[in-house]
Amino acid sequence: MSVMTERRSAGEHIISEAPGALSRDTIVIAPNQDLLAGQVLGQVTIGALTATLTAEAGNTGNGAAPTITVAVGTPIGAYKMRIIEPAANAGSFVISDPGGVDIGHGVVGAAFNIGGLSGTFPDGATDYVAGDAWTMLVADAAHVNEGQYKPHDPAATDGTQVATAILFAPVKTAVGVTQKAVVHNLNCEVKAALLAWNGHTTNQKNAALASLRTQGVKAR
Repeated sequence: MSVMTERRSAGEHIISEAPGALSRDTIVIAPNQDLLAGQVLGQVTIGALTATLTAEAGNTGNGAAPTITVAVGTPIGAYKMRIIEPAANAGSFVISDPGGVDIGHGVVGAAFNIGGLSGTFPDGATDYVAGDAWTMLVADAAHVNEGQYKPHDPAATDGTQVATAILFAPVKTAVGVTQKAVVHNLNCEVKAALLAWNGHTTNQKNAALASLRTQGVKAR
């Protein structure tokens, strides 16, 4: 005799919700998803953060522009990097944020990690002098699925690392095709045992549930 396994039913995970549609929203599921009722979701809100460095006119030093890695959550905007203490084949610099506030110091030729920006500022054939400066523009790249929802992923960097909603009914989307769906994302109680996860550890589940709790979504 073959064994059949019943998938979770729509709304089976709901204990209680607010009157009317206060607890519910209609959202868009990203393409190529196969989701169960009760799936914990995150929203794609950002693309990869990038930094573009441009030397100011009149700089003396001629080192190559470094490749800057931008950490998730780093504020976007125009940062400033400027030499403050020149030295032969070295020197120190300061980075200021888009508001003009100094956020940290580094040394030419050494790795730095300042305010979510990391890299190595290389020396050049001609040494830098005090006042040499660069504008570093941190920007949010457009994301193909921006605004859409996918399974919560603690390791993601596109916004889905933050748990924001619970899917009401099963949804399956094809490659390149989105679909509207109903979620619970405010003032409701759900059965923790009936939520769907993607290989989360206990600690990751607890962190996601804590995030949902800030929206009034409580798991029992």
